Amino acid sequence: MPPSFSRVNSSAATLTKNRTEGSVTPASGMCVTCVDGCIGMCEIGKSAYRGHEVIYPQPFGVITTASEKVYPVDYSHFSIMGTAVGAQGIEADSDKAIFPAVDIGVTFGHDDGIKFRQPWVIPGIGSTNIAKNNWEGLAIGSALAGTGLTIGENVVGMDPESVIKDGRVVDTVDLKRRVRLFTDHQRDGYGAIIVQANVEDTRLGVQEYAIEKLGVQVVELKWGQGAKDIGGEVKITDLKKAQFLYKRGYVVLPNPTDPDVIKAFEKGAFKEFERHSRIGMVEEESFAKRAEDLRKAGAKYIFLKTGAYRPADLARAVAYSSKYKIDLLTVDGAGGGTGMSPWRMMNEWGMPPVELHSLLYEYTKHMADKGKHVPALALAGGFTFEDQIFKGLALGAPYVKLIGMARSPIAAAMVGKTIGRTIDENRVPVYIERFGNSKDDIFVTASDLRKELGDEEFEKVPTGALGLYTYYERLAQGLKQLMCGSRKFTLSHITRDDLAALTRDAANISGISYVTDVDRDEVSSILDG
Repeated sequence: MPPSFSRVNSSAATLTKNRTEGSVTPASGMCVTCVDGCIGMCEIGKSAYRGHEVIYPQPFGVITTASEKVYPVDYSHFSIMGTAVGAQGIEADSDKAIFPAVDIGVTFGHDDGIKFRQPWVIPGIGSTNIAKNNWEGLAIGSALAGTGLTIGENVVGMDPESVIKDGRVVDTVDLKRRVRLFTDHQRDGYGAIIVQANVEDTRLGVQEYAIEKLGVQVVELKWGQGAKDIGGEVKITDLKKAQFLYKRGYVVLPNPTDPDVIKAFEKGAFKEFERHSRIGMVEEESFAKRAEDLRKAGAKYIFLKTGAYRPADLARAVAYSSKYKIDLLTVDGAGGGTGMSPWRMMNEWGMPPVELHSLLYEYTKHMADKGKHVPALALAGGFTFEDQIFKGLALGAPYVKLIGMARSPIAAAMVGKTIGRTIDENRVPVYIERFGNSKDDIFVTASDLRKELGDEEFEKVPTGALGLYTYYERLAQGLKQLMCGSRKFTLSHITRDDLAALTRDAANISGISYVTDVDRDEVSSILDG
């Protein structure tokens, strides 16, 4: 009997577990013996008394989360091919072809106007507490590293200090802070801060405000994400804020203006309201008009992010991006998440990353072969380390320029922030204290960064930013080592031939050669030499 791809009815994400953990029915996830008298530790049991609250991962606001589903094919089903021969992008000289000489910088967008020191970007992180509470580290760390950071949906709408007149934003506090934390630390023009918009943001004129008042050059249209196929959600624990957001036009459940709901909340019958965003309705005409309007407003570069929708929607994203000269198309595979995506939805909907990214390559190549404009591509969906980054770049070569990551950068920023707090409290944990008791001792990048920035500026860098910057430094060196081993010394030299599929399924889905079929023609010529 083949193993189940999904875990059902118990998860740390929903704070549930089976009573008989060692004996569970695979299809339903229920205990083999469901006993009358059980207090309801599993997801079914918890749903019996908390209902819709159990749809979402918990505890909201202090976690990021991603699915537990085991997809039939993932990026571990590919292996990176090295070689002992030659070098591309540098002279084939053992004294020159060393991994520190690998260039992982990338330029993209029309006229190659956007430049990143490292080939990754944080896709939209919006109004969730986990994003807001760690933005300082994310923004400053990204800026110092010379990479990209996207301000996600609903930031303006959720900001009680935003000033909105006649349905349009005229001033903000949170969005202004998020943009400036990045731009104030940007170095030599590397990296980019990107402002994304959903239905509510577009109605409020968020991107026009960001362009005109905050000097933002890059904006992103949003069709969706890999975590869910509905709009963004957050939980609200304050009645007045729930009422405030309801009056701003958000979908808030239950209705916080209903007298009976207010009484129930005040009595403690429930403790959280849900704020939901509306789903977008993609139409070519409105897409074209929105791109034109943003250019007229002064947007220098326009991106599009789409999620794990069905193949026809991916084809629309590729076709519209080509036709309307989009600068970057980000395609996010199923299973990821940084906010409050419904847990079962996160596990059970959408196209998995390898399948989705393989179709993206196929569709983009189709457009390129016809001589049509193709945007730079970014892949997202569970990427965390340098080997996965290399594989993503290779699977989609030569069109993929960036890898999108969110959960792992947030994790690095959170760890850095936590270490900073322990330093301030003189309570550095023993397994970290062996490196020292100051940020100069603990963070391995600190001495070089202090030298680059100077003492005064370095002291202003929060430890959350140091955590992200140091994580990125690890990814950069690891990626350079993998590229050096493949004898590829610039990103543009990475090709699909740098990968081998380890299973026939992976080969069939991706079009990447099965591992024993790699170099078959060259092998014959060598042996017959």
